[in-house]
Amino acid sequence: MKISVVSKKLWCVHKQLLLFLTPLVFLPLLFTLPEKEGKCLYVVILMATFWCTEALPLAVTAMLPVCLFPTLGILPAKTVCPQYFIETNFLFLSGLVMASSIEEWGLHRRIALKVLSIVGVKPAWLILGMMMTSSFLSMWLSNTATTAMMLPIANAILESLFGDLETLKQKCKSPEDRDSAAINGQTSLKLHSLPSEPSEKHVLSMDGMEAVEPADMRTAEEIQSESEYQLKVWKGFLICIPYAASIGGTATLTGTAPNLILIGQLKSYFPDCDLINFGSWFAFAFPLMLLFLFLGWIWISFLYGGLNTRLCFTKHDHRAQAEARAKALIKEDYRKLGPMNFAEGAISFFFILFAVLLFTRDPKFVTGWSVFFKKGYVTDAVTGVVIVSILFFFPSQKPSLSWWFDPKAVNTQYVPLLSWKKVQDSVPWNIILLLGGGFAMAKACEESGLASWIGGHLQPLAEVPPAVAVMLITAFLACFTEFASNTATIIIFLPVIAELAIRVSVNPLYFMIPATVGCSYAFMLPVSTPPNSIAFASGHLMVKDMVKTGFVMNILGILSVSLAMNTWGVAMFNLSSYPQWAHTANTTAASPRVHFPSMRSTNATL
Repeated sequence: MKISVVSKKLWCVHKQLLLFLTPLVFLPLLFTLPEKEGKCLYVVILMATFWCTEALPLAVTAMLPVCLFPTLGILPAKTVCPQYFIETNFLFLSGLVMASSIEEWGLHRRIALKVLSIVGVKPAWLILGMMMTSSFLSMWLSNTATTAMMLPIANAILESLFGDLETLKQKCKSPEDRDSAAINGQTSLKLHSLPSEPSEKHVLSMDGMEAVEPADMRTAEEIQSESEYQLKVWKGFLICIPYAASIGGTATLTGTAPNLILIGQLKSYFPDCDLINFGSWFAFAFPLMLLFLFLGWIWISFLYGGLNTRLCFTKHDHRAQAEARAKALIKEDYRKLGPMNFAEGAISFFFILFAVLLFTRDPKFVTGWSVFFKKGYVTDAVTGVVIVSILFFFPSQKPSLSWWFDPKAVNTQYVPLLSWKKVQDSVPWNIILLLGGGFAMAKACEESGLASWIGGHLQPLAEVPPAVAVMLITAFLACFTEFASNTATIIIFLPVIAELAIRVSVNPLYFMIPATVGCSYAFMLPVSTPPNSIAFASGHLMVKDMVKTGFVMNILGILSVSLAMNTWGVAMFNLSSYPQWAHTANTTAASPRVHFPSMRSTNATL
C-alpha cells in the first residue's frame, strides 16, 4: 500500500488515535513526578492536548475533571462539581441572555446602520465605521455573532460601491489574460450579459439616481488599476470586522470568556483581591480598546488603500458615483427598519440600565451603589441576573389601559421581550461548560500544588525586568492562541502565570491582566478564532492576507497592552507594589515559596 494512501487513512482516524495514544504517551508523568503534582499535570496535559487538537468537543473535554480528578485522588467530586456554575458563570450567562434579547428585536442592526450612515462612505471612514460598530457590539454580543451579523452588511455596501466581486476579479486581470481566458472558454457570462431583472441591491443603489450611467471612457490599464484598488479595499472591509470583534470583546468582563476566567481564578487564588469588577475592568480596558482600535484602523486602511487624499478632498469621478450609491443603500436599509418600536425602545433601556448598574456597582475610583447593601453580598452576577430576569415578563407591546375596557379589542396573546426558548436556542451552553472546566482545572492546580511546583522551575525569569516580562507573556499567549481556543489557552496558562508572579514578588495583576487580554489577540490564521473563520469562509480572503495583516496587528496589540499596563494600569491597580492580598495567599499556600528580591526591586521602578 502506498504511503499517501496510508497517511490519508491515518488522517481519517487521527482524532481517535490522539484519544488512544495521548494518555499512554504521558503516562510516565504519574511515576516520575511528585504524586499529586504528577497526577494533576497528567490531567492538564491531556485536556490541553484535546483542547488544542479538538480530538473531543471542547465542552466534553471541559467535563473530564469531573471524572478524572476524583478517580485519581486529586480533588473530591463535591469540590470539583460546584466549579461549573460559580458566580462568574452567572455573570456570563446574564450577558448572553441580554445579547439574545438584542438579537431577537434587531437592535444590533439598527445600531450598525446608524453608525455607518454617520461616518460616511469613503473607504477609510467606512472601515472605521465597521470597526467601531463591530467592536461596540462585541462588547455585549459574542464575537462570532457580531461578525456573522456585520459581514452581510459589509458585502451589500461593497457590491454597491464596486459591483459584483467576480466581475471585479476579472477586471483585475490584464487584457492578455482576459483574452486567453475567453479563448479557453473561462470568461464569466456576467461580463457579456446583463441580468434580465435588477436585483434588490441594484434597485437600492439606483434609487433616486439615473438608472443608466455614462459610458466608461477609461483605458484598459486604468480600469485594471482601479479594479485592483477596489479589490484591496474589499479585502480590508472583510478583514477589519473579525479583528474589531476580537478587540471589542476585551473591553468588558462579559465580552469574552478569558476575562471571566481571570475573575474566577483571582477569586480562587487571591480571595482578598477585590480590585477587578465590571466597572474597574471597563475603566482600564475600554481606553486600551480605543487605542488598539485606532492603531488597527490606521494599519488596515494603509495596507488596503483606504488612506489617501480623498479623505480630505472631494472628487467627481467613478469612485464618487460608487460612494453615492453606497450611501443610498445604507440610508435605504435604515429607512426600511422604520421608526424604533416599543420593544426596541424597551431593550435599549434595559441594555443601558444593565451597563450602567454593572459599571457603577463598585467602580473603585468612586463610591458605588453597592454600599447600600451588606458588604460582599451583592456582586456583578446579582446585578446581571436581576436585569435579565425582567426581560422574561416585560411586555413587547406598549400596554394600553383602554384595552381592558374595550370589549371589541382583539385579545392577543401576551408576548414578553424574551422567551426561554429563544435563550435555549441562542445561548452557547458549551462555553459555560468550558468556563467551568477551566475553573475546575485552576482549583486542582492550586490544591495539588502543581502551580507552585511549576513556578519553582521558573526561577530564571526572576532576572527579567517586569516590563519586558509583560511583553514576553503577552506575545507568547498571543502566538499560542493562534492555534488553540483563547479560553483553553488562558485556562492552561493563567495558574502558572499567577504562581510565577508570586515567586518573583510582582503584583500578580501585572502579569495576569496582559496574559488575559493577549489571549484575545489572535489575528494571523483563519483557525485562530471563529470570527476569523467566518471572514475567511467568504472565499475572498487568502491565508497570506490574514498573516500579513495579523502579524503587525499582534505587534500593535502587544505594544498597546504594554503601554496600558505601565501607565494608567499602574495607577488604577497600584501595580508598583506587592499587595497584601498576594502576601496572604502566599503565606496560606501549602508549599513554601522562595522570593527573589531582584525582580521586586525592579518592579518598584514602575
